[in-house]
Amino acid sequence: MSDAVPRPGTDPELRQTSAPDGTLRVELTGAWNLRSLERKLAAITPRLATCAGAHGCRWDLSGVTALDHAGAMLVWRAWGRRRAEHVKLRPEHETLFAHLAVPPAEIAVRRRDWAAPIIATGNRMLGFADHLLDIVLLLGRIAFDVVALVRKPALIPWREISANIYRTGAQALGITALVGFLVGVVLSYLSAHQLKTFGADIFIINILGVSVIRELGPVLAAILVAGRSGSAMTAQLGVMRVTEELDAMSVMGIPHTMRLILPKMVALAIALPLIVLWTNAVALLGGMVSAKMELGIGYHYFAMNLPDAVPIANLWLGLAKGAVFGLLIALIACHFGLRIEPNTESLGTGTTNSVVTAITIVILVDAMFAVMFRDIGIF
Repeated sequence: MSDAVPRPGTDPELRQTSAPDGTLRVELTGAWNLRSLERKLAAITPRLATCAGAHGCRWDLSGVTALDHAGAMLVWRAWGRRRAEHVKLRPEHETLFAHLAVPPAEIAVRRRDWAAPIIATGNRMLGFADHLLDIVLLLGRIAFDVVALVRKPALIPWREISANIYRTGAQALGITALVGFLVGVVLSYLSAHQLKTFGADIFIINILGVSVIRELGPVLAAILVAGRSGSAMTAQLGVMRVTEELDAMSVMGIPHTMRLILPKMVALAIALPLIVLWTNAVALLGGMVSAKMELGIGYHYFAMNLPDAVPIANLWLGLAKGAVFGLLIALIACHFGLRIEPNTESLGTGTTNSVVTAITIVILVDAMFAVMFRDIGIF
């Protein structure tokens, strides 16, 4: 209730008088701030506009008890956006009008840079070349470590290799089994509907066998391992960089590649083919269940005819893919882990880039395998 009642001395007031020389004199009193002007803005604005048109008008603002930017802007507009010739102000109010007198900075018109796409492409190519150079150097250090371990087998880090096989292999069996089973069920279910149309129910074994053992099994396993184990490897090395453990290892003369990178690559090259076998088996089991339900093909008949429908070369090709994918995923994960800077933002970005790059490389290499071995294992 108190805000709605005008209070003398606090409300903005405007009084017009005539000076001895006949010129108009405008005296402002009270509080000229946003809170006080809200009640009397409609009445004061036209009066200010009338005063603004008077020639040689003298302004007296010494009676203004409170002035904020809103009140100063209202008076400034009445002055025609420039300081009036005859003005009397309090010293503490000079700053507001001094700021309003500064002309606004001109907004620079941003011209379209036609070279920007070329520059961006060049920067990406340079970044790719930088990553490629680091990977080649990392492979060179790993090759020297392998030669040193062949000469001194007692230095082989068996415990690290075993621990990484358990983390990347045994602990990934659950998720790969779930995804493999569902993919087998979906693939068999969709294929069964098409085969029924042409009366070719028996070819469900060929479709499932070749697609799962040759392509889907290795690629699914590699993508899941890249997202699960590859990100964990990158994060582990990144945390070691943030906590300066890698620097401590360098000071103690312990090579990163021999104790951290090589065990991960060897472990993943061993574990991923085994995961591929596991994923293939579970996916075929899911396909068998779906084929039994949709086409009435028995489990025993499915299992007995699978070796004849799928040449053994497809199995060896899938396992070879698994080994290659394992080496590449571990190499890429460790590469991005070593490039992480000692801050949390770089850790998150590096882990994301590692997973995306690993999955992309897996798909590209799988396409190369498909082209190079297109005549192997296919009737």
